[in-house]
Amino acid sequence: MKKHERDNSLPIITLLSDFGLKDPYVAEMKAVILSICPEAHIIDVSHEIEKFNIRMGAFVLASAAPHFPVGTVHVAVVDPGVGTKRRPIIVETERCFYVGPDNGLLMLAAQKEGIRHVYHVSNQRYMLPQVSRTFHGRDVFSPAAAHLARDCPPSEFGPEIHDYALPEFAKPRMRKGELLGEVLHIDDFGNIVSNISAEDLKKMGLREGCLLHVRLIGETLALKLCSAYGEVPAKKPLGIIGSSDFLEISINKGNASKAFKVKIGDSVHVLLNY
Repeated sequence: MKKHERDNSLPIITLLSDFGLKDPYVAEMKAVILSICPEAHIIDVSHEIEKFNIRMGAFVLASAAPHFPVGTVHVAVVDPGVGTKRRPIIVETERCFYVGPDNGLLMLAAQKEGIRHVYHVSNQRYMLPQVSRTFHGRDVFSPAAAHLARDCPPSEFGPEIHDYALPEFAKPRMRKGELLGEVLHIDDFGNIVSNISAEDLKKMGLREGCLLHVRLIGETLALKLCSAYGEVPAKKPLGIIGSSDFLEISINKGNASKAFKVKIGDSVHVLLNY
């Protein structure tokens, strides 16, 4: 298989985690990467993911990843199962590589790009000599990313697998005239970000300007699918395809999550025959 052709000469490695910046964990990961691949350009996506919140980490990663050059290596660590039988994996997509735990964290971003192969990272040659039970971000994921950035073929890291974790939030489902999704994220404005993409709506024949019937927490809303928040009066709800290409339920100059009492993980259903 042909190696990804990078969009620039420098290998780029991104980091996302729930580690925060008070502790030395992020610096340790960067130190390992630079020890193996000193020419790497390391970009911090976020280290303020809510602790153990895989869904939030998946959304932030999927939002940021498409804007990086082809050949980028993305490392994501939101890993409540560290030290258990959950596997460390490399996902090779049509554009990039993703390195992290096999808990669904990587798959929202990877599916958007088209998954080629998934490998179980098990070759100890590409890990640190001592692998702790609690810090695979430093001891497994960072060295794997650094070796990938040096053009090591992903198949060298371990066997290809096909039973990787695909969380429910990675893809909405169709059922009897309904598109069944859920809340991926609530931003600082209170916008309710679903896992329903613009492409999902197009497949249902729904485009900007149409009327959406959306069920949230047992309440059915009739919302105009807008191209801008200002298309409805202040304090009125609307649907909009946000900057991450997902359907958002919003209130112009208001807070939708508070108004509708919605939280991350709640269901979002788009009704076709209402």
